[in-house]
Amino acid sequence: MPAALAPYRFAGGTAVLTGAASGMGEQLAYGLAARGSGLVLIDRDADRLAAVADRIAEDRPTLPVDTHVADLADTAGLDALVARITAAHPRITLLVNNAGVALGGRFEQVTAEEFDWVMAVNFRAPVALTRLFLPHLLRSPGSHIVNVSSVFGLIAPPGQTAYAASKFGLRGFSESLRHELAGRATGVTTVHPGGIRTRIAETARLAAGTTEAEARAGKESFAKLLSYPADKAAEQILAAVRTRRARLLIAPSAVVPDLLSRLFPTSYMTVLDRLRSSAATVRPARGARGGRVRSGR
Repeated sequence: MPAALAPYRFAGGTAVLTGAASGMGEQLAYGLAARGSGLVLIDRDADRLAAVADRIAEDRPTLPVDTHVADLADTAGLDALVARITAAHPRITLLVNNAGVALGGRFEQVTAEEFDWVMAVNFRAPVALTRLFLPHLLRSPGSHIVNVSSVFGLIAPPGQTAYAASKFGLRGFSESLRHELAGRATGVTTVHPGGIRTRIAETARLAAGTTEAEARAGKESFAKLLSYPADKAAEQILAAVRTRRARLLIAPSAVVPDLLSRLFPTSYMTVLDRLRSSAATVRPARGARGGRVRSGR
């Protein structure tokens, strides 16, 4: 049996982080900087990425922070991106594949191009970046890889065929890779966040075949699910990295569906729908003096 890895050491290492301009990625950047890790930050939003880097530089002027503007949907450009990064930072100790995109719509409403776009960003880019950085990580004993999947890498609701396919794929890749790297001084953590308060609802695309009413309703319902603080989620991820945790579920909105998928592997969506319906129909009871009694949360 392979020996357990020692706790990950952030100080003095260099972390490559995708999706670093907002949401969990932004908070991960701040958390890594606070722990003394050098940073290579990647995002397609140049302005927001620059603002994150400037804030870190202001707080920690001696900390190395490098930024790269890149669209991970262009997987053909990743070789050149990684070559530039490793030329400037030959010792990479942490790779966090955090960037992701969302697409709503039933399978027959989603075009092949839309489906491929989600798969490119959410699955093929993390796989390609892992392949390209892995030789450098293996040359840094004690290194680590984080792949951010989703609650939709645990359950697959209707209207999320592309997103669920990408996140289930990333989960399978990550778990197999972790088993392959056991005993080679590089750890792997798979993260399954629930509804984290990020910009993903704002930036999510709706399938070309959806109606305007479906698009509006879909975005509104999606936004309501995103309630867990991104900074709290980032701290949990960094704690999991330090302890080399293999699998991390964030928020009850990930824990409960995971449990239901184990108990009801073919009917968990029916159970979830019933639970949501029951919660929605609960009404405050009247107190003895006519006032309303509110249940705690």
